[in-house]
Amino acid sequence: MDWECCWTKNEITPEECPYIAEGEEDLFGSLQRRVVEKCMECPRFKNDLQRMKELAYPLSEVLPLIITEYLEQKARMASMTSFVNRKTREIKFLHELNVVLQTSMDLDEVLSVAMTAITAGKGFGMNRAFLLMADKERQYLRGYLGVGPRNYEEAWQIWQEIDRSNNSLRAMARNFQRTKLTSEKVKFQDILEKLSVPLADEKHIFNRALRGRKPLLVEDVFHNPDVPPELARVLGVDCFLVMPLISRKRRIGIIIADNCVTHKPITPQDMQSMETFAFPVAFALERASLYERLREEVTKQTAANMKLKEQQELIVKMEKMALVGKITSSIAHSIRNPLMIIGGFARSLLKSSARDDQKRSYLETIVLEAKQLEDVLAEVLNYSDSLFPAMDMWDVNQLVTAVYDELRERLEQRGIRSSLETAPELPMVCIDYKQIAYCVRALIINSMELLPGSGEILLRTVTDGERVVVELSDDGPGLAPEMREALTTPFAATQQMGTGSGLPLCRTILERQGNELLIEDRPGGGTTYMISLPIRKEKE
Repeated sequence: MDWECCWTKNEITPEECPYIAEGEEDLFGSLQRRVVEKCMECPRFKNDLQRMKELAYPLSEVLPLIITEYLEQKARMASMTSFVNRKTREIKFLHELNVVLQTSMDLDEVLSVAMTAITAGKGFGMNRAFLLMADKERQYLRGYLGVGPRNYEEAWQIWQEIDRSNNSLRAMARNFQRTKLTSEKVKFQDILEKLSVPLADEKHIFNRALRGRKPLLVEDVFHNPDVPPELARVLGVDCFLVMPLISRKRRIGIIIADNCVTHKPITPQDMQSMETFAFPVAFALERASLYERLREEVTKQTAANMKLKEQQELIVKMEKMALVGKITSSIAHSIRNPLMIIGGFARSLLKSSARDDQKRSYLETIVLEAKQLEDVLAEVLNYSDSLFPAMDMWDVNQLVTAVYDELRERLEQRGIRSSLETAPELPMVCIDYKQIAYCVRALIINSMELLPGSGEILLRTVTDGERVVVELSDDGPGLAPEMREALTTPFAATQQMGTGSGLPLCRTILERQGNELLIEDRPGGGTTYMISLPIRKEKE
């Protein structure tokens, strides 16, 4: 008989069976496989069975029963294979997840792995998840992190990226931690702020899940009396899952998961899988949080120890400096009295001597050298005074004007042009008036000594943010490198600057009071000196 189906032929051509797809060409020469895989569901084979029945073939009544049973068993086998494959993937996934959670001490890494596991297709495959964690005082559940898309377009883009990458769970979590963790916190900040709940509110569904220690599947959200209307509006889904995170009877937090994009139902199997997942996540979060808190405390203790060490070193240094100051002051006062007597007698003799007196040159030398020694002693005494500054609130404009008026006659005698510009409404600063006045005076004298027979000096005050700046500019030759080096060394000697401690002492005084001395070359020639004084409140 001429049958429609090819079940009676050992070998066939492509035209005889249109149901063999590309890549299945080996079925053309294998009758057994072709009958099992293709003929059982082939419409032509069903027509042949009907013809057998019409022709009263002996097995025409039995064959349909055998074929039906075979197809049912095949479907069961396919279902069992799918179930086994799914369970295998789940076991592999949970193993990989537990390895990460058990070994990681980094809170961000634990969060990245956990949230990626919930939302990734290779994990539980939920569209969106929110993590709420109990605060340190265990008073509130606060929104901490949200992961997932906010709309279908973003979800489609994420799914395409995942399909292209084909990474493992850990690789996906590391990539998420490196590139998206911070942005995800910001993206869902508006929702996270509205999810915070007091732990004392026992009727709230989040706290009920924590007390029950089992996941809750919340359905018909917009009409569910257990769901606050504000929570329903914030989440905007009709069904979500609440998974409590409990570790050793401690309430760590909860995870809220939903399918806001696909609206796929959350099955009991999803709840069971998430319940298995909850304990290692809670334990890992608690351990990472405690480790992070311990690290913060260690950092604080380390900083405190360093500060204590610095304070101890400062105390020792201050004791040494105080001793140096006492010795210096004692020696300076012992020298000062006889020096003033010598200088006074020499000046008196110089005034009474005639112009043509041969001893007049000796007296002039004695007066000059005595004046130089008096200046050095004044600097030494200023150094001693700088160890114990008397801080108070002062008007910098008044200070600078007083110093400028004091030295203006000397500048004019040297043929140096000078000007003073004070900023209006300058705020008062907390300084030692005597020491800062000494610094301004030393800067003017230094510029005056470096300028040639004629030159120009500009002294002005300005505000620069939170600082008041006293700025002195001259049009002299500028400072050579060795001269700048000398600024940091008291009593250093250079050919142009001579020997002294004026500018080094300025820097020492200013640095001890938290101020700065800056020196810059002017573009057109000359030097600019800047005393920078921070604006402090009177309480500070």
